[in-house]
This record gives sequence, C-alpha cells and structure tokens, in this order.
Amino acid sequence: MPGAASRRVEFTALAFGIALLIVAAEPMAAFDLQGHRGARGLRPENTLAGFSEALAIGVTTLETDLAITRDDVVVLSHDPLLNPDIVRGPDGAWLAAPGPAIRTLSLTDLARFDIGRIRPGSAYAQEFPRQKPVDGERIPTLAALFALAATSGKTPRFNIETKIDPAKPDETPDPETFARLVVEAVRRAGVASRTTIQSFDWRTLLAAHRIAPDIETVCLTIETADMNTVGTRASLPSPQPSPLPSPWLAGVDVGRQGSSVPALVSAAHCATWSPYWLDVTAANVAEAHALGLKVVPWTVNEASGMAAMIAMKVDGLITDYPDLGRQSLAAQGIALAPR
Repeated sequence: MPGAASRRVEFTALAFGIALLIVAAEPMAAFDLQGHRGARGLRPENTLAGFSEALAIGVTTLETDLAITRDDVVVLSHDPLLNPDIVRGPDGAWLAAPGPAIRTLSLTDLARFDIGRIRPGSAYAQEFPRQKPVDGERIPTLAALFALAATSGKTPRFNIETKIDPAKPDETPDPETFARLVVEAVRRAGVASRTTIQSFDWRTLLAAHRIAPDIETVCLTIETADMNTVGTRASLPSPQPSPLPSPWLAGVDVGRQGSSVPALVSAAHCATWSPYWLDVTAANVAEAHALGLKVVPWTVNEASGMAAMIAMKVDGLITDYPDLGRQSLAAQGIALAPR
C-alpha cells in the first residue's frame, strides 16, 4: 500500500491532543486492530513468523496479501512478482531484479526462495529498522496461515487482499478465477464467517460477492497525487485519458454516486471501506456509517495518527506495528473487538 509522507504534517501535536479529549469524553465500540502483512514493522512481511508475532501481540485480525501460483495455489505475497528487496534465491543471493511472476511458478518453485529478511542498505530496510530477520522463511500458502491460527489457541479474523492490477493482466489470473480460488481456499478451511476479502481492484470483490455472498468484502481506496484508484481515468497515470470510470472500480462510477466514495463502496456491495488513512475525515467516516459501512483505514504507524483516526470514530485500523496499536488503544481505554 503506497503512502504520502508529506501529508502527515496535517496530524500535529494539536490533533493528537484533541483526539485524546474526544476519546476520553465519549466511549467507543470494540475496535478491530489488524496486523498489516502480519507485523511488518517487527518481523518479515507475510511470513508465518510475522503472523505468529501478530497473534502473540494480540491483534483481532491478520491482514495479508494474495497471489496465485502456476498450479493454482493461493499464497501470501504483496507483490505479484518476486521482490528483490526481500527475496533471495536458492544460492542465498539477492534477486537482481523483480520477477519472475508468482503466477509463472509452481508452489515447489516458490519453496526455493528465502523471504526471511530485508536487503541490507535498501530504502525498504531503512523504513523498517525494528524488523528482526528470520532466515529460512518461505512464501506461505493461505492454507498454512489458517492452520497456524487454528493451532494458536486464538480465533483471529482474516482480512485477505487480492493483489491484482487492471493494467497488468499478464501478472495474475483473471478476476473471476482469482476470486473463485480464494473463496475455495476459505471454504476448505471453514473460516468464511471470520474472513473478509479486500482489494483495490473491485472486479475481484464483485466476483467474490457473486460466488459467496456470505463472505464480506472490503473496498480499498487511495486518492493521492501518486495513485488514485477512485478518480476518472483522466486523473490516473494513463496514456489514454478519458471520462470513463476508474478501471479499478469494476464499472462503478463515482460520477453517478454524487462523487461520494462511501456511496461507491456501498454500490459495490462492500461491508467495509478501507481508505488510505490520510484520506480519512470525520465527515466521510460519518457518511460511511450512515450507509451501514465499517471504516478501517490503512496503514497507520504512528501514535498521533492512531489517535486522530480513533477521534474520527473509525471501526479499526491496519498497522505495521500492532504492538504500538495495542499500547495506543490501551492508553485511550479502547476495547478490542471479540476474537
């Protein structure tokens, strides 16, 4: 999930103080604390070690990303292509460039790659200085994550994201196939009632809703200068500007919803809206709630940002630092949602 660090200045110490006063004055419902890619700030992302850490800290939901192998196995990876910042080959050397695409590799092929640490000296490593390496971690299957949770003695929820891009159809299965394989994996594990399927590419969400209307979906959005999944194609990085709806929204047109993002989300049958946290306002949270939607922003990694989101009455948040999330919630008297 991309970010826009320059906009963080909006959440100053004054906003933090106001948030604390609002929270202290008005009790809140139970809160959903989601560990982003497990606990990315603390352990290697999307690894069983990372999810174990998140469970030990006590998140309510494990958030992760999905890819599909050549043999149609659902695995956990943020990147459709192997990422040279976190992937080492069978010889222990870092990959020289992105790739190959996970869709071109079998599960056996994937097992040869180590994702237990970040490449030293990379910008990514500088972003997560607290992350402790766990050499030998492999890209896990979604089934392995479900099994880990089943043996943990806890009953977390799962928020699983289809990583698919409408501009890069060759990197992943088509939306219908992707959604079907994910739903089948969830059904086999018997965790449909504890799982949500989320995506920026709403084609998979509409497909999942048709296939399994009992499994809730989560509409992800971002509206920044670097990436805008909501605006028209003319506002997106595209060589073919046009007034057509955003290709990310599966034909749901913001122009027909009064330019309301919560209304877009409701029209796409999502139960939850998950916006980039710097796009959140008290007004759009209230609008979403009036439409019966939950609001769970991503990815909130600072105490001041967490307090600001809570003050706006969000229903949960996604963070790379679930330990900080627990501390922030405890300091403000916020109860976690039942697990």
